[in-house]
Amino acid sequence: MGAAVAVPALRRRLRIPAPVTVAACYSAPLALAVLQPRSKKRDVGIFTLQMLAFMVVHELPFDDPERLRSRLRSRYPIVVDRLIGGGKLPNARLQKALSHFPQGGPVDKFLAWTHWLWFIEPYLALAVVLARDERSFPRAARQMAAVFDLGCAVYFAVPTAPPWWSSEEKLTEGEEVRRVMVEVGEKTWGPAWPRMYETLGGNPWAAMPSLHFATSVSAALSLSEVGRVEGTLGWTYALTLGFGLVYLGEHYVTDLLAGGLLVAAVRGGESLAEPLVQGVSGALQQLERIASG
Repeated sequence: MGAAVAVPALRRRLRIPAPVTVAACYSAPLALAVLQPRSKKRDVGIFTLQMLAFMVVHELPFDDPERLRSRLRSRYPIVVDRLIGGGKLPNARLQKALSHFPQGGPVDKFLAWTHWLWFIEPYLALAVVLARDERSFPRAARQMAAVFDLGCAVYFAVPTAPPWWSSEEKLTEGEEVRRVMVEVGEKTWGPAWPRMYETLGGNPWAAMPSLHFATSVSAALSLSEVGRVEGTLGWTYALTLGFGLVYLGEHYVTDLLAGGLLVAAVRGGESLAEPLVQGVSGALQQLERIASG
């Protein structure tokens, strides 16, 4: 538990290798499982520590921006999205289609706020699952964590530029893609915006797959298993967010499709992963018995 706090804080100063940082971060939820007996509070605590680990690990590739940029991919999502968009980027198509609305107006603000609400929406959804059906929470939390972690692994393996960045770098061949969220953010938050953006935008080249969309879809599926109203609200948010991510210039349609496939793989692969999950669970329970005397 101590290493999970100390190593991320000291990693840059001491030049701690990324694998050591990853191991330290993900040791915390395992340690809590050993130190505390099974309870609702422990389940919530394990997921919280898991997400704190993700937040650190997600930023690790950008500790060395030049090295990361040497591996950066920007061309393939443009090619695929132009096929989807009939020769033009869907981002540019959407922004042009809605250009009769004022820049920074109600439409831009609504979709920007939809995007910002994502920072709490997956966790709010899990809180609803916990409140409505406590027995479903471990499975829903496990699926959400798997989506986050597997997506993060892809960010390490295949760093991919988002459309707004490629547009700024003149890689979209004359198709301008505005980053609407930043335009709205600067007007909404004023002098506080640069600090907020720096805090929340730890790795700008973590675009494929879209974890914004993937986790909102995972949340919608979990909410659908709790109740019809909850599921309807979850899917309304997920689909609105998906539209907004493309319009705002944050993600390609390709990123969203990859996010959807990631969720399908996590849910469909549960039966394959079950022996591993049970094995880890059994080992942790044995350590818990030893720790409790």
